[in-house]
Amino acid sequence: MPEVVEVRFKGNRKAFFSWDDNTELSVGDPVIVQLERGEDLGYVSAVGSLALKKCGSACDGCGPTPSEQPQGRIRRQASTHDTHLSDELRKKEEEVRQKVIERVQKHGLAMKVSDAEWQWDRKKLTIYFTAEHRVDFRALVRDLASLFRTRIELRQIGARDEAKRLAGVGRCGREYCCTSWLPELKPVSLSLAKDQRLSLNPSQISGGCGRLLCCLRYEHEFYVSNRKRFPKEGKTITTGRGTERVCSVDIFRERVTLQSPDGSLRTVALVELKEETKRAPRPPETAEKIPSALLSFDEGESQITPEKAAEAVNPTGRGRRKKRGRRKRKRPNRNGGEGRQD
Repeated sequence: MPEVVEVRFKGNRKAFFSWDDNTELSVGDPVIVQLERGEDLGYVSAVGSLALKKCGSACDGCGPTPSEQPQGRIRRQASTHDTHLSDELRKKEEEVRQKVIERVQKHGLAMKVSDAEWQWDRKKLTIYFTAEHRVDFRALVRDLASLFRTRIELRQIGARDEAKRLAGVGRCGREYCCTSWLPELKPVSLSLAKDQRLSLNPSQISGGCGRLLCCLRYEHEFYVSNRKRFPKEGKTITTGRGTERVCSVDIFRERVTLQSPDGSLRTVALVELKEETKRAPRPPETAEKIPSALLSFDEGESQITPEKAAEAVNPTGRGRRKKRGRRKRKRPNRNGGEGRQD
C-alpha cells in the first residue's frame, strides 16, 4: 500500500505525494517528486497517519484511497548533488526577480513582483505577484519566455499569501503565524476588533502584510461567550440604589461600572450586581385601562334600545364635508387686460 507523504517547497508551499518504496522516509529528507511537467525537489514535512490526516483536511475530508494518488508520487530520495543544484537555483532567483521587475516596468503594468521560483529541472519558472486589479500580462509572458527559454507561469496572490511566502517577524517577536503553523488563512473583519474593545486604528491592529492581524480570531469566541453574562453597556438597570446606567464591563475581573443619575460612579462585582437586581423592588404594575367604547353610558330618562346601543358603540353617521370649490382665476388676454374666468 503506498504511503502518503507531505512535501514542502520554497515559500511554505506544500503538496501531498505517494511513496511506493519500502524505504522509510523521515521528516526533513530531501526527495525528488514527479509533477505534471517535470520534476521538483522538496523536503518531507509529514509522513504516515499525520500526513494522511492533513491531506484529508486539505481536500475537504476526502481521504485518499489505495487506488488513487494524492497529487503525484515521489520518484526517489534526493542525493547531495541534487540538493546542491537546488541551492544554486535558489541563489539565482533574486537575480531573476530583478529582471522580471525591469520587464514589468517596460510594459507599464501595475503589479508588484513578490518572488520567483525555479522548478528543479528548470522546465518551469513561476513568478508570484500582487496587484489591486486584474492585469493583462500576455505580452509580458511572451517576453519572459523568450528571455529565460522556459515555461513561464505568472500567479497572482493576495497580501496574506505574500507574507506567508516571504515570512517575517511580527510585533509579538515571533515568526508570522501564517508562515510557521497556521494551516489556513481565514478572512478577518473589523467586527472582531470591536467585539474585543480594541483600538480601531489600522496601524495598531494590522500585521506586516498590511491586513488585520490573524490572531484577532484566536480569542474572539471567548469574548463573545463571556459578554453574554454581563449587562450591555449603556443599558439602564434597577439596583438597590435605584436606576443606574452601565458604563463599562471588565470580563477578566468580572466587574461592572455603574453610573447613578447624579453622575457618581461605582464599581461592583458581577455576582453582587446580580444579587442586587434580584432584591431590587419592581415597579408596581398598572391596571389595564378599559376602552371608552366598552364603558357603560347613561342617556338620562330616555329608553335604551338595542339600536341606540349599537349606534353608540359603532357610530355610522358621518358629518358631511364642506366642498371647497376651485378658486377662479382670470387669464390675461393678448392685449394685457383681464380675460375670461376659468
